[in-house]
Amino acid sequence: MDDREGVRRYDSLRRRAQARETRAEIAEAARRLFLARGWAATTVSDVAREAGVSTPTVYSAYGNKTGLAWALIHAADLSAEPSRMLADLESSPTPAGQLAAMAGYDRRLFERAGDLITLIRDAARTEPDFADLYRHARHAADQTRIDVFSSWPPSTLRPDLTTAVDIYAALCNIDAYTTLTLERSWHPDRVQQWWSDTLTRELLDS
Repeated sequence: MDDREGVRRYDSLRRRAQARETRAEIAEAARRLFLARGWAATTVSDVAREAGVSTPTVYSAYGNKTGLAWALIHAADLSAEPSRMLADLESSPTPAGQLAAMAGYDRRLFERAGDLITLIRDAARTEPDFADLYRHARHAADQTRIDVFSSWPPSTLRPDLTTAVDIYAALCNIDAYTTLTLERSWHPDRVQQWWSDTLTRELLDS
């Protein structure tokens, strides 16, 4: 490899790494401001100032404020380790074990990104862009449950598939998690175990 080619290649790697770092800094700045001020009161210029970059840099990285919100949703999902849930699902030989794997993912999601989820849910009531984001996120969560439940033998579920998904959503949500951990002082481990036990009892035909 030519020395100049090697220099150019490493320069390219360095620029991509710097771009990823900048995007991460912008997203973290947006999260801080959205949580502190709210969605409506935060501008792209505010995010740029908080991140120490120019406003055009924010637009270049994420397109607009809605693009930033999408980035935060993806970050919340990654914080809950979806790959770990997938590994747990694949290694669990029983429906009860797979319900426990999904409950574990929800516990991690709410424990690590509950403030952001609450922000998005509350903003969705008045902001059309956030309403679309929230519907998309809920649809994606429901689809995961549909995929898992549909992989089981037909006689496994006690209710029909749609009702099973509804019951899961009614039990494993940010409001239930917040009530139990903050208002009732439950440890997250206890919430996760209660979810697993209750889902097994309510959804599986013993």
